Amino acid sequence: MENAILAKLDFDKAQDMVLIDLRGKSPMSDAMIVASGRSHRHVGALADHLLRLFKEMGLGKVKVEGLPHCDWVLLDAGDVIVHLFRPEVRTFYNIEKIWAVDSAHRGFGRN
Repeated sequence: MENAILAKLDFDKAQDMVLIDLRGKSPMSDAMIVASGRSHRHVGALADHLLRLFKEMGLGKVKVEGLPHCDWVLLDAGDVIVHLFRPEVRTFYNIEKIWAVDSAHRGFGRN
């Protein structure tokens, strides 16, 4: 599932994608993906396209938070949680630091 999400985000020109492996670190999910969109509209479009992908994959019950404002959109698909940010909001919250993501885990897609 992670590869399909990363491929879709890359196709839709998401920026600075990070895959965080949560196996053994958290019981809530197996992986977390963090990516940025260039604007409110881009973040909303990324979220919408991922929701369509999840539906095609048979995951119709994905939980979504933050769609009205599109500063930070969270999509909880169970095994994978996706965080989509506008760049300045991502910098402010810096959730990758919470999971101690080093530069070796970065570099998926566009910067």
